[in-house]
Amino acid sequence: MRTNPELQILLPIHNEAESIALTVHEIHEEISPLARVEFILCEDGSRDNTKEVLRKLAKEVPSKLLLSEARKGYSRAVRDGMAEVDAPFLLCLDSDGQCDPKDFREFWKNRNNADVLIGWRVQRADTLLRKAMSRAFLLAWKALYHAPIHDPSCPFMLAKNAIIHDVSKKMGAMHEGFWWEFTARVARAGYSMQEIPVHHRNRAAGITQVYRLRKLPRIGYQHFLALFRILRETQPGS
Repeated sequence: MRTNPELQILLPIHNEAESIALTVHEIHEEISPLARVEFILCEDGSRDNTKEVLRKLAKEVPSKLLLSEARKGYSRAVRDGMAEVDAPFLLCLDSDGQCDPKDFREFWKNRNNADVLIGWRVQRADTLLRKAMSRAFLLAWKALYHAPIHDPSCPFMLAKNAIIHDVSKKMGAMHEGFWWEFTARVARAGYSMQEIPVHHRNRAAGITQVYRLRKLPRIGYQHFLALFRILRETQPGS
């Protein structure tokens, strides 16, 4: 039964059976007193018992459940979830528990002050290598897009429905770096963005499913090429 949500919460999920129930319930407990919510649970070809956990969760909290037998990748999972958005606002969070839902109150209070509200992980709970690579890529991103954003890859994002549908249908240049691409396209489209400092925690369980050490050189190279592709695609008249 639909709850006529004013806010939908999108979580891309892959092999998070150990912690996803606690993560979803924590988010629901923090946010549901502030807004009528519905989750969009975008499961992405998990090989543990994540699907079974999510089917149970969908009976406990208002949810749209999107299951996939094949692995689509983070970016495709988020895009598929965004296609399902019909509430006035969408909140995106990662499903690993690193985003603290207590920070949502400040987002909701400022929801009409900008088209897109994006988190700023002032103190990131990531490895030194991950932070160093993000910092280096940020320099290239800012040189090309000139947006006054400190943390364009932060997965804590609140945006209006119309912005989500406009931007998400143009996505696809980056297979893993969804938020780098999303914020680049938002900036190029002329939408307003506001940063809000957020707390960043250690993962609730497990290890990252995307940014493994052996994958980082390939991902970095592909992302760098994609920055120029996005720039070309967003030129006036393109």
